[in-house]
This record gives sequence, C-alpha cells and structure tokens, in this order.
Amino acid sequence: MDLTPKQIVEYLDDYIIGQKNAKKTIALALRNRFRRMKVEPTLQEEIMPKNILMIGSTGVGKTEIARRLAKMMGLPFVKVEASKYTEVGFVGRDVESMVRDLVYESINLVTKEYEEKIKDKIEEEVNKKIIEKLVPPLPDSASDSAKESFIKTYNVMEEKLLKGDLDDKTIEIEIPKKTHVEILDSNMPLDMSSMQESLNKMLGGLNKEKIKKEVKIKDAKVLLKSSASESLLDQEAIKIEAIKRAESGGIIFLDEIDKIASGKSNQNQDPSKEGVQRDLLPIVEGSSVQTKFGHVKTDHILFIAAGAFHVSKPSDLLPELQGRFPLRVELETLDEDALYKILTNTKNSLLRQYKALLEVEEVELEFDDESIKAFAKYSVTANNKTEDIGARRLHTVIEKVIEDISFNADEMKGQKVIVTKELVEEKLDTIVEDDDLAKYIL
Repeated sequence: MDLTPKQIVEYLDDYIIGQKNAKKTIALALRNRFRRMKVEPTLQEEIMPKNILMIGSTGVGKTEIARRLAKMMGLPFVKVEASKYTEVGFVGRDVESMVRDLVYESINLVTKEYEEKIKDKIEEEVNKKIIEKLVPPLPDSASDSAKESFIKTYNVMEEKLLKGDLDDKTIEIEIPKKTHVEILDSNMPLDMSSMQESLNKMLGGLNKEKIKKEVKIKDAKVLLKSSASESLLDQEAIKIEAIKRAESGGIIFLDEIDKIASGKSNQNQDPSKEGVQRDLLPIVEGSSVQTKFGHVKTDHILFIAAGAFHVSKPSDLLPELQGRFPLRVELETLDEDALYKILTNTKNSLLRQYKALLEVEEVELEFDDESIKAFAKYSVTANNKTEDIGARRLHTVIEKVIEDISFNADEMKGQKVIVTKELVEEKLDTIVEDDDLAKYIL
C-alpha cells in the first residue's frame, strides 16, 4: 500500500494515543521498505531493513502499533515472545520457528487474497454441487420434454438456493475422509516435519475415499467451499507469492526481549539466555531458514523488538545483537490526559465496546465526562501504587465499576443507565486507597 509516513501516523492516531516518536520511527521503516522495492534490483539487495528496538512499560502501545500497521498494509505479521525460546540443545522452541510461523501467516494471508479474487467462481462451484444433489443430472438418452422440464426445475432450485430459501433443507454430500493430520506445529524439528509430510502424502495417496454426510444446505455451503477453493486455487503460485511476501514484507515482533538480556545483575538466572541471543543473531542478521514450503531468506524481514527493561537494560544484550537494532525509541508512560483520550478519541474505545455489549441486552449505557476523567485518574493512581501496566489498567477499573450493571442487565431491558463520577468513586475509592486491596483487585 502506497502510504506516506504522515498518512501512516494519521491512521495510527485513530487507535493509539500519543507515542509520536514510536509512530514516526515505524512509519519511516515501513515507507523505506516501499522505497526499496522501487530501487533498481542490484541495489535492492544491499538495502537492509533498519530493525527497531522499542523500550517501554507494558500497556503503552508497543504491540498495538506494529499489529495495526501490519494489518493496514496487508503484510505477514507474527508476534512472538523471546522468553519462550531456548538455546539449541535445551528443551523448548528453537528461534527458527518464528520464521516458520511467519511463513504460515503469509500463506494464510495470500490464500485469503486469492480466494477473494475468485470468490464468485468458488460460490458458483459450491452451488453447482448442491443443485446436482437436489436435481440429479439427466441421462443423455432423455427426451426433449424431460430435458426442458429439467432446465426449468434447475433454474427454480438455483434461484431458491441463491435467495437462501433452501438453507434448512437437508442433503447428503461427499467430503474427503481425513486420514492424516496437517503439520501445523512450526516448532517440529525439520527432519521430523519432513518425515510426517511424506507420511501425509503417502496416506493421502493410499486413501482418497470420501465419506457421505447428511447436513443442512447452509452447512454444506461451508463444507464444500474448502474443497472447491482447493481445486480452483493455484497452490504453487500461492506458495511462491507467500514466500516472496514473507521475505520482502514480513514483520516479526519480538516481545519481551529484555527477558533474554544477560547482564551482570541477572546472568545467573538462566544459562540459556545468552545462547538464545546467539541463536537469534544469524536470523536477524540474515540467513536462510528451511520451512515446509521451501527456503526463506531473512535478510529483508523487519524485526521489531520490544521490552520494558525494568531489571535489565539494552546494553545487557550481546553487542552484535544490539547492532542489529539500530533504531531505538522509548515510549512514554501514560498519564491521566492520555488515558482520557484513549477512552474518548480512539475508534476501538473500551467505552464503545461496553456500550455495544449492553445494547445486546437492550440496555443503553452512557458515561458522563466526569466519570471518564475519574476512570483515568484511578487508573493512574493504581499504576503508581502497584505495577504500571499502562492502558490495560482501564480494563480492570471499568470492569469493576460496571460489574453489577452487566450482571443485572437482563432485569434492566429498555432502561438507560448513566455511569457518573459518584458511581466510579463509590466502587473504586476504598480499593485504590487501600494498597493491599489495590494489589490484588486492581
């Protein structure tokens, strides 16, 4: 998507309040990827992505910035936790599995795009199979009058099917018998994954039988869509495009990178921490990783690392790894004003979500301005007194206030409920003031 850095930041402003420096840095990193694709091929290979290290407490918007951008630009994106990986030789996930995760995400992304392009053909194929069950084809020897009657019946059934009039009618369909399990575990060692894939193919070849199943037509549309899609899509083209997309546009968000930092203060906590960093280094620098779908070069994958760095600091990481994250941005702690704006100025505001949830029960929920300011104030107070979890504190605070309203919503149908500052104070004042209660409840 051809968006300028300013347009990218404007889009992010609809979902994330503040953090101008972080937004600007990531917007530039993504724009430079677009620019790179327009450069002559010989120079393209030389232009490496500028990986980003984001430093900030939990709940300030680190993950949300990266996720929103990837979604907006249709790029393969995976979020992984650095603390989940172990050094080669230890039991646990190996760091290469993050690249395999990215390829799976890319395959899903490209498959959906291809399906969207031919959705009319897929729907046509599904409808054709269903109508064949409702109106079995005539033999070639059928008389002209029988053929004419068949065409009329076929057209009537087709019209009813498209309108949804036949959705509750039951038909018998044939679907492939599942005799094997797809490899979905990207952490499976390569030799084992290759062995299982070969076994899958062999079993698939030996047993192609189908099973008959009686289902409603609305369910048949879903079940038959998968096989219709598989037969109409060019799987090889999808694989090639997906690998290309992962290599040139993929984003890996490496969260909790501070948990694998092994400085002098915490070097005895886990002997595999430095090992994970060493294993991570060639992937971030650029290497080739073998996946189920082929080799994937990581040279131009954008890595965004993030961490709170409360216990450790960025300089505790291996110097070589630090050098592979040249762009560093520190995210600001959220104050009362920022939390107030998060509740009032964002498209996915928590208040809007709660209003929509209670609308289902036919209860009109409103928040007056003073109550919203009170939510922000109590959230900041709780963050200061206990652990600072940023905007995530709003979830706890708001839930505590409207808990009773939500619980009794079935008895309040047709009513309008206004959450006031007084109600917020009544529910939260005692809890926030008591340090022990705040620690356990908020």
